[in-house]
Amino acid sequence: MEKNHFLLIGSLSGMLAVILGAFGAHGLEKLVDAKMLQRFHTGVEYQFYHSLALLLISILYKLIRNKYVMFAGYAFLLGMVLFSGSLYAYVLTGVKGFAMVTPLGGLSFMIGWALLAFSSRNFTHTEKI
Repeated sequence: MEKNHFLLIGSLSGMLAVILGAFGAHGLEKLVDAKMLQRFHTGVEYQFYHSLALLLISILYKLIRNKYVMFAGYAFLLGMVLFSGSLYAYVLTGVKGFAMVTPLGGLSFMIGWALLAFSSRNFTHTEKI
């Protein structure tokens, strides 16, 4: 992958997190109870953290350029879809099955952070992907 799309994806995801956070704070509060609203907020919070992580990945990928940095970015992206997306779907639909996907997103986040840590072993040289 020659082009680095993590800057675009991280930026758009951050913007979406702000939009969803505003929706949760101003539109959703009248539709769901406090517990569900907190779940939605958790989804927004983790999406925002990992949007920033994707921006970090976009910078690190230019410096380190190894497959572990790239895979960490993909793991963060997958985690946002599975973790935050499942929380959003659960809160908006009430279908408990969506909540069963959330731990897979958390696992994806953990794998992404582990891959990012592992990428430090190649910090001194670049690796062709």
